[in-house]
Amino acid sequence: MPGGEQHPPPSGAFDLLDLGPGRNTAVFRLTLAFMILVLLTFISVEGWRAWRDYNHAYDFARDSVSNLARATAQHAEDAIRQVDILTYALGERVEGDGLANINVPRIHALMVQQSRLMPQLHGLFIYGPDGRWIVTDKDITPETANNADRDYFNYHRTHTDHRVRISNVVKSRSTGELIIPVSRRLNNPDGSFAGVLLGTIKLSYFMDYYGDFKIDDRGALVLAMRDGTILIRRPFMDSMVGQSLADSEIFKRYLPTADEGVAEVKAIVDGTYRLYAYRALSSYPLVVEAGLSRESFVGPWRRDLFKSGLVLLVLVAGFIGFAFIVLTQLRRRMAMESEIRLAHQAVKDMALTDSLTGLGNRRRLDMALHSEIGRAKRQRYPLALIMLDIDYFKRFNDRYGHGAGDDCLQQVAQAISGVLKRPADLAVRYGGEEFTILLPDTDIHGAGRLAEDILQAIRGLALEHADHPEQIVTASAGVTARFPAQEDTTPAGMIKAADAYLYYAKNNGRNRWYADQHAQASTQA
Repeated sequence: MPGGEQHPPPSGAFDLLDLGPGRNTAVFRLTLAFMILVLLTFISVEGWRAWRDYNHAYDFARDSVSNLARATAQHAEDAIRQVDILTYALGERVEGDGLANINVPRIHALMVQQSRLMPQLHGLFIYGPDGRWIVTDKDITPETANNADRDYFNYHRTHTDHRVRISNVVKSRSTGELIIPVSRRLNNPDGSFAGVLLGTIKLSYFMDYYGDFKIDDRGALVLAMRDGTILIRRPFMDSMVGQSLADSEIFKRYLPTADEGVAEVKAIVDGTYRLYAYRALSSYPLVVEAGLSRESFVGPWRRDLFKSGLVLLVLVAGFIGFAFIVLTQLRRRMAMESEIRLAHQAVKDMALTDSLTGLGNRRRLDMALHSEIGRAKRQRYPLALIMLDIDYFKRFNDRYGHGAGDDCLQQVAQAISGVLKRPADLAVRYGGEEFTILLPDTDIHGAGRLAEDILQAIRGLALEHADHPEQIVTASAGVTARFPAQEDTTPAGMIKAADAYLYYAKNNGRNRWYADQHAQASTQA
């Protein structure tokens, strides 16, 4: 052997020298095989788990859209069937009495009664053969109104069947709302055309119902005619009403072969890939579609797959120790950041709190008011603001001193806080003897009642005030409310309006409140 003596080894020794490297090679090979086996096992198990999770996510999404489609289809069928039955019974009565002999007050009273019983019903109408309004459930029937130009009227005038007809969405001539007409033909005793009986369903009835479902931001709910014309869609846009889905894959490929099913297709309205469940109504020429975006159920699965793959890669690469160190350091850093965050929050709370009364200060109101206007606009609820000022407070300070004045402010603050019950309501000391109360999801009437309760609570303190006509401490308030989703609303505008009504209250005798009449009118409208 190189580097050694050239003598042959004894018998048997050769075998031992040969087995050493062989055993090392075997161990190496076994170790390598074990590592490959472990690697393949990890990959196989992770691959099987990923496929299983994908199937579960897909099955769950399929069940969800199927249930959504079933619920929306049943809701639409029930809503229309009620109007169908009502118009059928009403039509039988009108045809039996004869349109010329119709008792208008009696039929009007019946229509009003039925409209109150059906939340989906926008109105009931009877039109003569020339399209004139004969009787409705409305308090006033326009003398010049004529619906002879409507599509459903022309249809019934030229078709003799008595079946109910559902038409495309139109704008009501009586209220301006978007409605779905449900109509049927009225005949004279000889079978000739006598007019049209119409029941209209509010589009908002379906919008409210669809809005209650919790689906992803890119999900969709659709109610359409069997020819593909859209009646209502969530998310709702006026421009989508009346658009056609006739060229969509569901209407071209799936509906002709089955009245219900599930399909993953690309929407022609917005180009989003969704898992759709569709369902044709059994009694009416309508179709509902319920869709969840593919990303809503594939996205979480994909993120989970990425995390699992990263963990697997770390395990195979042998970075467990490194990961432990990193996590330990991260945990320490998170603990430090938590302490810093708590300290920062404490400082922030101090900066936003009035030290005398314990209420928020003006800076906190500025921040909260801007935020609440945005939230009220998104969630479409009213927002109210009360500005409150202690009456003759300068006289109180001059007579009793600033120490007593501070005590008075503290007790008034406690009285205000005692009236507020909701966590979202915010009372702040706006400055001096002036306070402001911010009331999310509160209209002008609710804010007015709360203002009266606060003023009564302050009177109930019975704090002596010799220089006040009432001999006790009282306050005046101005109240305003806005609908940010319907009108331009700014923090400065609300404060200005509330402040104006506060001074109106003070100039009209104090110890009272005045409300924004504009807000009251908006609420009544």
